[in-house]
Amino acid sequence: MNATDLPYDAAHSAEQGKPLYRRLIPRATNMIRLDHTHVLTTFHRYHEDLPASRKAGLVGVICTALEIHATLEEEIFYPAVQAVTSNEVLNKSVPEHMEMRRLIADLRAMTPTDPRYDDTLMALMRDVIHHVADEETVVLPEAERLFSETRLQELGTQMTKRRLQLAAPRTPQIARDMARGMPMTTFTVGALAMLAVGCVIRAVR
Repeated sequence: MNATDLPYDAAHSAEQGKPLYRRLIPRATNMIRLDHTHVLTTFHRYHEDLPASRKAGLVGVICTALEIHATLEEEIFYPAVQAVTSNEVLNKSVPEHMEMRRLIADLRAMTPTDPRYDDTLMALMRDVIHHVADEETVVLPEAERLFSETRLQELGTQMTKRRLQLAAPRTPQIARDMARGMPMTTFTVGALAMLAVGCVIRAVR
């Protein structure tokens, strides 16, 4: 029996009894959903008539988030799922990531004044939305059926540690993109969240 099988009071007590980092780090499937939400929410801030600097900042945030997200899935989450099941949607996920990376490379090679810039971002986001729909309706529910809560939490911890490794050398660029692309309030909240997660990971090393 795990916490999800217990009555509310007992489940709440079990949750409170976990180490702090276990309560702060989301399980792998929820982490993937949070990544999807972050990218889509950032995309919804993008408009063709925005100043070039803000466009560049938003696109930078989107591209970096997608690159890190794809690496986490390919290195940790997908192999874990493929070890216990065969999934047609999962089998096409890596080729979809390759196409996204191609479009990201195109965007990084352009400036926001390039006439192809908006259309290239739209093509990228169409692929992302299709990919998100497949994962959230098929892959993630199947993973939650196959894996225990403990296993999902372990994968979430591995993915969080790897995320920080991937983000560390990009921190200056991430900060610049967030400052250019998002309101200062959003940037501040995001920076504090990253700092908090960093403290958690240092505590469990």
